[in-house]
Amino acid sequence: MRIKTNSGSGSPSGSSGVGIVIVTGVSGAGKSQALKILEDFGYFCVDNLPIFLVRNFLEMLGRPYAVPMNKVAMGLDIRARSFVDELPKVLEELRASLIRYRILYLDASVEVLLRRFSETRHRHPLSTRALHDAIKTEHSQMVKTRAIADKVIDTSSLTLGELKEAISSFLGVSDQREMNLAVVSFGFKYGLPIDADLIWDVRFLPNPNYIAKLKPLSGLNTEVQQYVLKNPKAKEFMKQFVRMLTNLIPQYIKEGKSYLTLGVGCTGGRHRSVAIAHEFAADLRHAGYSVREFHRDADKGG
Repeated sequence: MRIKTNSGSGSPSGSSGVGIVIVTGVSGAGKSQALKILEDFGYFCVDNLPIFLVRNFLEMLGRPYAVPMNKVAMGLDIRARSFVDELPKVLEELRASLIRYRILYLDASVEVLLRRFSETRHRHPLSTRALHDAIKTEHSQMVKTRAIADKVIDTSSLTLGELKEAISSFLGVSDQREMNLAVVSFGFKYGLPIDADLIWDVRFLPNPNYIAKLKPLSGLNTEVQQYVLKNPKAKEFMKQFVRMLTNLIPQYIKEGKSYLTLGVGCTGGRHRSVAIAHEFAADLRHAGYSVREFHRDADKGG
């Protein structure tokens, strides 16, 4: 039997067609975290998909009205009835349909899984047994699936960042620039941005609000930018600012962080913070990062 798709065909090891990553493994080993990491790498992810719906799901992806996708990840595990028996049949159909796939298997020691289930108080899929017995039984039932996996990752002692690095290596992608950066300027008089991870206060810089011709303008105006940025304090601040962030960002990425919001504040959020945030965003783009830029209070009159 073949799975009908209109997405093009290629061999399982080829580069064309739908690229499927099947994420599986023992319960509690980190499948949900792995799927979140795959989402950060641009994959369309579906978790807990019943094994008997895999064919329908892949056929839907090939329909003309479906959103085009060439990176798809499916979370499959023993919660789906007949998973162990049905998976080989599904894989055979994928091969017959020339749909390439890779299997990522997540594992962990019995001791670590016992601790994780005790801490989270989640029910084990085989909860009719004692927890220790359920974990050992699942390990036993998943032996054949583990044996056919393209990659086995033991998460027993891995941090989230290390798991991301292992998955990145498996997929052959680089996460050195996989960070969604946002720079937001704001006025302290209107409160801190609630989503900011890091905050900088630039109220130590001379305030254009007291210059009559600059007061009605914002920090996006060239004259205001020149006034703010030509100041030696601003130049030194920007130098240290950029140096620190370009050192910090790779560390955040290494620890698995995908989003970072940087807040730059002055009194009213109209002049100094806007000029600095705009310049800072430009410097980060020049360093190779994708940056979104927001000026929350620039239109509030300072």
